[in-house]
Amino acid sequence: MKIEIRNAADREFRTVTVRKGQTIESVVKSLDEKPPHEVLAAKKDNRVVPLTNVLNSHCRVELLDGTTVIGNQTYQHGLTMMYLYCIEKVIGRVRVEIQNSLNKGIYTEIFTEKPVTAQQIDEIEKAMKQLAKDDVPFETVYLDRRETEKFLKEADLQEKLRLVESMPKRNRFKEYKLNDFGNFFYDIMPPTTGYIKVFSLRKYKKGVLLRFPYMDDPGKLPKYVDRKYMYDAFEQAKEWQEILGIHYAIDLNDKNRAGEMGQIILLSEALHQKRIVEIVKNIIEQKKRIILVAGPSSSGKTTFAKELCIHLRVNGVKPLYLGTDDYFLNRVDTPLDENGEPNFEDLEALDVDLFENNMNALLEGKEVDLPRYDFLSGKKVFGERITTVPEGQPIVIEGIHALNGALTEHIADKWKYKIYISPLTQLNIDAHTRIPTTDMRMLRRIVRDYKYRGHSARETIREWPKVRAGEEKNIFPYGAEADDFFNSIHIYEMGVLRKYAQPLLEQVTPDDREYCDAKRLLRLLDFFDTIEDDDMIVNTSILREFIGGSVFVD
Repeated sequence: MKIEIRNAADREFRTVTVRKGQTIESVVKSLDEKPPHEVLAAKKDNRVVPLTNVLNSHCRVELLDGTTVIGNQTYQHGLTMMYLYCIEKVIGRVRVEIQNSLNKGIYTEIFTEKPVTAQQIDEIEKAMKQLAKDDVPFETVYLDRRETEKFLKEADLQEKLRLVESMPKRNRFKEYKLNDFGNFFYDIMPPTTGYIKVFSLRKYKKGVLLRFPYMDDPGKLPKYVDRKYMYDAFEQAKEWQEILGIHYAIDLNDKNRAGEMGQIILLSEALHQKRIVEIVKNIIEQKKRIILVAGPSSSGKTTFAKELCIHLRVNGVKPLYLGTDDYFLNRVDTPLDENGEPNFEDLEALDVDLFENNMNALLEGKEVDLPRYDFLSGKKVFGERITTVPEGQPIVIEGIHALNGALTEHIADKWKYKIYISPLTQLNIDAHTRIPTTDMRMLRRIVRDYKYRGHSARETIREWPKVRAGEEKNIFPYGAEADDFFNSIHIYEMGVLRKYAQPLLEQVTPDDREYCDAKRLLRLLDFFDTIEDDDMIVNTSILREFIGGSVFVD
């Protein structure tokens, strides 16, 4: 039997002969030309399947390794289950939470009567490495509703049980097993523990960092980076959860069904405002004048920066707001990327000398002719914004390169206050299933791109890898330079985004290459009830930057 097959990085499929009834895993092992990286999952006729999937007829198979989103997430799922299995073997049955991405890993907490020791963490890691050597299969078992509820009650997985009970029309559930250990995950696993070769455990604060390879180099662990302010932000997010009484998806759904969303939305907005007040207090007390705001795509930078200006004014300060986009080089001077196309993402696309000269002149109280970039003509326009800044007053600057030291190299450090903004996901599906921040940002961008740019979900998903590559190069490396952090997430927003994103994602067809990503996002949204009435969201909310109705965004 012939099938068509290709690696994730390949453009063209090649035809190979296989035996009917072979698994995709066995086909990969028999290939003369081995894939460049370990294959972890596959697309079969543009649908994601595990490598244990059986081939019974002609099809197209795309092999997904750790350089792909699906491959990397499959690796994380397998690693997480191994981690939970080995915790039970070493410590016993205790509550474990897989919480959030942190310091090039996943931050987790193990809840025991006494804090987990470094020795216990070493024992867990050794057990995991032995499990990887033993090459134990991840077995898939399907349970009916009665069996599922019985299992979850006995395992004391309460939030998973409540989630199952909230889906009365579903009668079949998938359990994964490692030897005698079982758990529920909502996506596919690698075939065996032998696929999970590279990882480490590291004690951090009250918990444990579970570290694994990133997509840019799936064969080794990334360099460790300690971002304490990110940990502090997540700890604050936990405090917000306690105030709102929402910890998992089912909690939000319960609040929605009880008609309590109006109060939740108001409280969430108030928490945002409280955090902005704290940041403004720092700026004023430290007499900072160059306020630099940066963050990845769909973080809500524009709304945050403009709200920051309002709060500064409330405190008697008169800030000037600027966006770095107005300092683009004229289009004829824009550098080209490797494909010969204009590269607007890198710092080299900005007129850094003009920017620094303008900022230093403003700091000195001089009159400055600030440019406005005309995107239609591709040129900077002068003469429209001749400006001065009152003595001692700040300039709020928003842009993707704002934290890159090369942008402000010749501006005195004593004036700078750097703020990193991102929607750190603070609401997981359950104790063992987190929502990647990247997925949250992609949902925001899909909704915004459709509303303001007329782009389909397919177009936004297609461009997302380029966006992520730009972030990895121009934004994330400078996050550690921040003096402060703002978490722009709203705990309720998945329910709001579902109303706008779901119909857009459903337009992506099985013939589109973006179909698998669309289906993955739809599965994520399925865990949340739709919040139909969003009129109660104020027009200054960061969420309005994406769903519309913002007073800050045209």
